[in-house]
Amino acid sequence: MTYKEIMGRLYALQNPEKVIFKEKKFGVISNNSLGIYHSELKKIAKEIGKDNELALQLFDSGIYEARILCSKIFKPKDVTVDLMEKWVKTFENWEVCDSFSMGLFAKSDFALEKILEWTKRKPEFEKRAGFTIMASYCMADKLSDNVLFEAFFPIIKREANDERVYVKKAVNWVLRNIGKRNIDLKKKAILVAQEILEIESPAAKWIAKNALNELEKDNIRMSDYPRAIYRG
Repeated sequence: MTYKEIMGRLYALQNPEKVIFKEKKFGVISNNSLGIYHSELKKIAKEIGKDNELALQLFDSGIYEARILCSKIFKPKDVTVDLMEKWVKTFENWEVCDSFSMGLFAKSDFALEKILEWTKRKPEFEKRAGFTIMASYCMADKLSDNVLFEAFFPIIKREANDERVYVKKAVNWVLRNIGKRNIDLKKKAILVAQEILEIESPAAKWIAKNALNELEKDNIRMSDYPRAIYRG
């Protein structure tokens, strides 16, 4: 598909009522939005396949859904630091933030670098991007030893008092994902959650209680990474 064909298809799917619905139901507030559900964009992205040049054109269109398509068709290994910085500064809600962070940034060569850098950022969705990359990396990296993921615990504790809803949800998400890698990290994640529970902050207490609620379940679904060790 050409750029013109894709844009024509997006405009054909335009639905202003969905813009309003997504804002009310999911908190997705977006500029230049056509009102297309994420599921439909995933189908279109699958039809397009990977195409960096087209992805850049779509992003530069300024259309919200075109930017989400960019995140789905750009090749992760071709991502540069300059592109990551350009894109992260445009994130205006959790949907576009997570689409780039999970599908693209977490699979790039700069994932760990941006985890360390962006989790210190002030803007809500730049900081969320750092934690979303971290949460996704916990599942994407199937081979690294526990020491890598244990290094994320101090970052989680440091930022656990951020009261902004989309930051604290991402911090909680990371803690749960680390705990679901394997039984040893689960034990350590529970201990970290108990430490966070002692912080005098509503956000910290919410993060800790929510994580403990999942990690202490008997039927929690585990990934057992790295499987050479935990399923060997």
